[in-house]
Amino acid sequence: MANWNQRTVGKRVSLTGVGLHSGKPASLTLAPAAPDSGITFVRMDLGVEVPARADLVVDTLLSTSLGVGAARVATVEHVLAALTGLGVDNCRVEVDGPEIPILDGSAAPFVYLVQEAGVESQRAGKRFLVVDQPVEIREGDKLARLEPAGEMSVKFTVDFKHPLITDQTFEFGFSARRFARELAPARTFCFLRDIEYMKSKGLAQGGSLDNAIVIDEFSILNPEGLRFPDEFARHKVLDAIGDLTLVGMPVIGALTARKSGHAMNQALVRKVLATPASHRVVRVSAESELEPLRIRLPALGLAESHA
Repeated sequence: MANWNQRTVGKRVSLTGVGLHSGKPASLTLAPAAPDSGITFVRMDLGVEVPARADLVVDTLLSTSLGVGAARVATVEHVLAALTGLGVDNCRVEVDGPEIPILDGSAAPFVYLVQEAGVESQRAGKRFLVVDQPVEIREGDKLARLEPAGEMSVKFTVDFKHPLITDQTFEFGFSARRFARELAPARTFCFLRDIEYMKSKGLAQGGSLDNAIVIDEFSILNPEGLRFPDEFARHKVLDAIGDLTLVGMPVIGALTARKSGHAMNQALVRKVLATPASHRVVRVSAESELEPLRIRLPALGLAESHA
């Protein structure tokens, strides 16, 4: 019997690392949260809560950052993707500084953290944003489009006009097991030629071959190579899932993206939320609510056990 209730983490769990862009030590704790509270970042050093909402996005340069007043939380996309990928609806993400630790540049460490905590069912039905009409953002040959579908899926094409990253596509149909195995380990990446520029802007201060794939004109500089032949496209799918989490609930629809990034992903989220006719919100709390989504919901992997 599928469990359509909301979920939170089973206990407090923590990790430490450094911020990718700040280079400063950073710690993070996942803590249980009440039903319908969603995901909230808590700046423990400032005593400020920053809900994971699209209207609180303050920066999309190389990562997604949220803010309330002077309190900012940068590089939120990987931990958000991990929580969404494992079906967690409500969670307090406590941090002691302005940036989430980058760890190995993927979402895998956050997946391990959620698995360590376990996932607990709560006494409230899940809510879903169901896409009813297509919504898209285009900029030249770049595209981010969300349209109706029977499940949540993401198809992403990257093309950097580079011998190693040309027309690379990865398509992902949502399930928790597939997320943990096929998406979470995919790392962020950058070009060697861009590193000095980023550092001059105060970014990538904590970047290294331990937390990013670095590419020169012809090769991968990381001694261990790639984790997947199409790791670049997989990581872009991972980022997109993290960015879509800022809708505020799981999405049932198909995202197609080409050469998109955090800015375009967030522009799409804002456009969807600003277009009431494009979607409806459904809470699965009774048989009468479940019936219209009977085909769609199992594809989200919610019947799987993550404890």
